[in-house]
Amino acid sequence: MDEEELKWKLIQEESIEKNEWIDIRRCTYQFPNGSAFGPYYNFTKKSYAIIVAQDVNGKYLCVKQYRHGIDAITTEFPAGAIEQKELNATKDKEVAALECAKRELMEETGYASVDWTHLITIPSSPTDADNYAYCFLAKNCEKVTQLHLDATEVLEPEKYSAQQIDALIKQESFQQPLHVMCWLLAKVHEK
Repeated sequence: MDEEELKWKLIQEESIEKNEWIDIRRCTYQFPNGSAFGPYYNFTKKSYAIIVAQDVNGKYLCVKQYRHGIDAITTEFPAGAIEQKELNATKDKEVAALECAKRELMEETGYASVDWTHLITIPSSPTDADNYAYCFLAKNCEKVTQLHLDATEVLEPEKYSAQQIDALIKQESFQQPLHVMCWLLAKVHEK
């Protein structure tokens, strides 16, 4: 089969919740063999940036925060949604994602960098969502300001060595899967 023969055809779509944060849709698809099935649930959220940030002393900047989906405190890298103003400022989504990454790093840690590398752009959850994660490596980060958290953010910045991050992953305390992927890509980039 070629790719066109594998593709499903959307035959019905209903938005069941739509607000500034998410658009959840109930969908029915026709399969390549002609049969139809539903409901499938798809959603749209904002694409976002993840930052593997290393300070001038070689420590990695992370944040601890509560994640309601798993009802747990996680350790992860700074990250955040790409805002419409960042998208409006450029036609290039990667440029908008980099501006978001710079903003989020500063807001969540107070650090900034002039040494940025794009690691990967990847669908966040291709089974049911249409947003993307833009992963960046920021090196030689320096403290430039205090935290500037959004109203819904309650987090604690932390610094870790590479060995400590590896241990947190093994202990299942560093639980954001795309953050782990970014970490592995950053380690490969450093070799």
